[in-house]
Amino acid sequence: MNRPPPSVLHTPGFAHYSLAWSPFHSNRLALASSANYGLVGNGRLHIVGLGPGPGGLPGLGVEKFYETQDGLYDAAWSEIHENQLVTASGDGSIKLWDVMIQDLPIRAWQEHTREVFSVDWSNINKDQFISSSWDGTVKLWTPERPRSLTTLQAHPSCVYQALFSPHQPNVVATCSTDGTLKIFDLRSPAYTPSGPGVNNFTAPLTAAALTVPASAGEILTLDWNKYRPFVLASAGVDKVIKVWDCRMVKLGPEAAQAPAVGGACETHLAGHEYAVRKVQWSPHRADVLASASYDMTCRVWSTTPAPGGSHLMHIHDPHTEFVVGCGWSLYDEGVLASCSWDCRLNVFRV
Repeated sequence: MNRPPPSVLHTPGFAHYSLAWSPFHSNRLALASSANYGLVGNGRLHIVGLGPGPGGLPGLGVEKFYETQDGLYDAAWSEIHENQLVTASGDGSIKLWDVMIQDLPIRAWQEHTREVFSVDWSNINKDQFISSSWDGTVKLWTPERPRSLTTLQAHPSCVYQALFSPHQPNVVATCSTDGTLKIFDLRSPAYTPSGPGVNNFTAPLTAAALTVPASAGEILTLDWNKYRPFVLASAGVDKVIKVWDCRMVKLGPEAAQAPAVGGACETHLAGHEYAVRKVQWSPHRADVLASASYDMTCRVWSTTPAPGGSHLMHIHDPHTEFVVGCGWSLYDEGVLASCSWDCRLNVFRV
């Protein structure tokens, strides 16, 4: 199948880390980026506008940008204010921006002690968002409060991503360096009970409702299926995308464990040559997801195999560096964006 070439936006000097489509405007997305690949130096938040372009794909242009003192790793649009979004920064800060205001954030929070690697806005409790950090914590926020509402001591090591369930307002999933997925209920007590050998003052750990031992290596990304509650995809350094049914909890002696351990792997999607940095389910189809990888490709998969048994639907490979972000258009089915350390944003049709 011949596809038109992608629409491309080049942001010289600023390698991309993530992208986010606006939930209010079909022609707007945000790019979180960093100078020097995020290793040292400042960051930049780009607000990208999509206009008419050739071949049925949009033309891309930077409407405005905001400079930050440290690299930006993620961005999430507000679900209640069309012009606002939050960013996650390498200096541990979280900033709230309004695209109608020039230059400076309208609010900033500094509680994390290490890099903030992800932010996610709840599409159910629309006045709340969460952040995850390399300090092992996940924090719940509302823009109206000067401090976080809740802190989850989620993992003993880096938390690469934390996402609200699109189905349950108080349920959050996390993934980490420790190779586990965890699901938390924000209504549960903050910490595991004290007991023999447990010292919550030196090693606090919030109790997860479910822990999924998903990989022997680091898990870099996860996403909730938009149509199937308690189904998640995960991926990381082992190069394999796995689809989990998290209703499946182990029975027998393990059932007495706290927290519960379980999760049944429904599907393995193999094909990437290096670590998978991002997965995202389609907002339009329950069986389709996209992935971005250090092998410089963005791939589209179906969990329902085609005749011949292949799950792979499409490989998008014009990038020349690590592909670290991908995201489906919320309004135009089949339109996907990918962003990379090559400082290029691609928008293409699958």
